[in-house]
Parts: sequence; C-alpha cells; structure tokens
Amino acid sequence: MSVSSFPSSSSSSPVQEWAAPFPLPRGTTAVIYCEGQFGEQDGKTANGLVRHSEKYEILSVIDSTHAGADAGKLLDRTPNGIPVLRDLASAIAHAGRVPDYLICGVAPADGLLSADQRTVLLDGIARGMHIINGLHEFLTDDAEFVAASLLAGVTITDIRRPKDKKDLHLFSGRIFDVACPRIAILGTDGAIGKRTTATLLVRALNDHGIHAVMVGTGQTTIIQGGKYGVALDALVPQFCSGEVENQVVAAFEGENPDVIIVEGQGALSHPAYITSAHILRGSQPAGVIVQHAPGRVNLGDFPMVKMPTVASEVALIEAFADTRVIGITVNHENLTDDELSAAIDDIELDLGLPATDPLTRPLSDLVEMVLQAFPALNPLQTTRSGV
Repeated sequence: MSVSSFPSSSSSSPVQEWAAPFPLPRGTTAVIYCEGQFGEQDGKTANGLVRHSEKYEILSVIDSTHAGADAGKLLDRTPNGIPVLRDLASAIAHAGRVPDYLICGVAPADGLLSADQRTVLLDGIARGMHIINGLHEFLTDDAEFVAASLLAGVTITDIRRPKDKKDLHLFSGRIFDVACPRIAILGTDGAIGKRTTATLLVRALNDHGIHAVMVGTGQTTIIQGGKYGVALDALVPQFCSGEVENQVVAAFEGENPDVIIVEGQGALSHPAYITSAHILRGSQPAGVIVQHAPGRVNLGDFPMVKMPTVASEVALIEAFADTRVIGITVNHENLTDDELSAAIDDIELDLGLPATDPLTRPLSDLVEMVLQAFPALNPLQTTRSGV
C-alpha cells in the first residue's frame, strides 16, 4: 500500500503490538535496503519487516526519497523509532558500527535486481555485512557476488531458493489428519495486505487465549522469522500443494494449535499467479478471510486489468474449493476514514459477512470474525462447558 493512502483519522492503531515479543540475540542487527519503494507495493518485504520481525533487529531503512522520516509513522502513522535514511553510509553511521545484515527489502514483480541495487548490496558485502535476499534472482549463483562474499568472509542467503526436488513433497492426504481448523487469508490482488492481516490475526488470537500458529507462503514471512513456511512461488507447481500441506502438518504436529492461519499469495482470480489455488488445495481450509482494497481500481502490477469485486472473489473461492468465506478484511489505501467506514458497511450489507480493517479498527473485531465462524474456539465457551 502507498504511504500516501492512509485515512486522515481513525481509531487507535494496533501497530505498536507488532514488535518482536522478546529481546533478539546479539548478531541480528539489520538494515533494510528499499530505495524508492518503501511504503509502496514493491517494497512489501521492507514494509513487513518494519512492522514485524522475530529474527532481526531492524535498525533503519534505506530510501532516499523518504530520508529523515520515521518508518512506522510513514507506514501506519505510529512512530516506531526506525529511521528512514539516505544511503548505506548513513545507516552505518546511525548504527555506530557495521550492522550484521543488509536485507534486500524490494520485491518487484520480476524478482530481479537493477544495476543500482546490485551496487548497494555489493557495497554492503565489502563493508562486512551478510546479505539476505528474497528475490527470484539467486545471488549465490552470481559469480561477482560469490567472489565478493568470499573475500569479505560473509554469507549470502537466498530465501527463495527451494530445496532439492528429492526433498520436496507431493500432496499426500496427510492434511486430513490435521484436527484443528485452518483459515486461509486470501485476497483480490497481490500486495494487498494478506500477510499483515495473517500476522495480526495470529497475534490477536493468541492474546485472546486461542493458540494460533501461522504458516507462511512467501519470502517475507520467512525473513521475519516464521517457523513454518515455504516460498511457494519459487517451486515447481507439481510440489506446491504438497509443500503447503507439509508445512501445515508440521505446524499441527509441532505446536498442537487450536487453529492454523495460512498466509495467502496473489489472488485466485489473478491472471498472473496460481499460488492461491495451491494454498486452497494444500491446506484444505475450513474458512477463508478475503482481503480487499475497495479504493484500488486496477491490479497493482498489472494496470491493464481491473480489480475484481470482492463478491466475485468470494463466489470464485467457494466454487473452487470445499470451504466458506467467513469475513472480509479491508485495505484502506486511497480511502478517507469516512470512505473506509462506508466501504465496511457496504460489504457487510451486500455479502452478509463481517468486515473490518485490521490496521485501523480494533483487533477484537478480527477475533470476533473467527469466533462467529468457529465458536468452539472461544476459550470462555470451553471453560463454561467444562471441557
């Protein structure tokens, strides 16, 4: 979402809850490189890490177009103390030493680095910083990057590099042994807030006494430190459903959760992405929450294609899979607060489903959306029943 798209006023934001819930160990300091894209659709990896990171202590964001701003205030109107700085030299000066990691926070549709982006990452390597790369372009296959990292004694991690095919999983049917409900967070477009909603929902459910675990399906969730997940769009399609299934089963067996929240990718209706289909098949969700941006006219990276209506996406999902949509979450980009309230009301009236904006409305609304669909998850009901 664009940083210029936030409504002029809203109820209290839950963003302050997104920081890591525990102190991070030494050796995890990181700077995010996101030149020209922070707060925008192609900066979604940086946006996500500024909001939530369990693995890295984010010291600053590099984007000269917003230099001097507070990253949290730019994204969500809530300052978080992470500054946006002009360049890598400024980021190192701000840290007082060379940070441990330089994270590539841009996420263009083609997944490739520009010449200027290569230069900055190579500069980070020369200064002794480890590189975290979430793009489709694998830097460990690039002779220049490999030579530079060996000379500097640092590592390069290509998050999207899949496991060897012998270690990948085909769909097996083990998902039908997962006893707890799965809820998939799907949407009407890419970069529309599905991961953000999933992250907030997991946090809110756990705060409510419901043991929720998230399964990620994209590179940003993995970089954030998610325990269960796979970069789905980097896999051979034959293994996609099976890898989603395998991660959901691992989360169920490893955590014994009350509910599993599965991050969505793209949109089922999207002409360029098929990952939503694999998520539905692999996780077999009992419920789906659809993320929609009423103020978005065309698909984000495909301006020649009009956005689907939320009603058409709901109908498509329920026709494609044996599941039901339990609610709608609204991305408020390009909407004033009054327009956002009207959009939420219209969705509820038109579809007969609960709707909310997780970023500007109370997170209790999001929890209630789940409890209406799955009342057995309510810990108060469980206590009253004596179970």
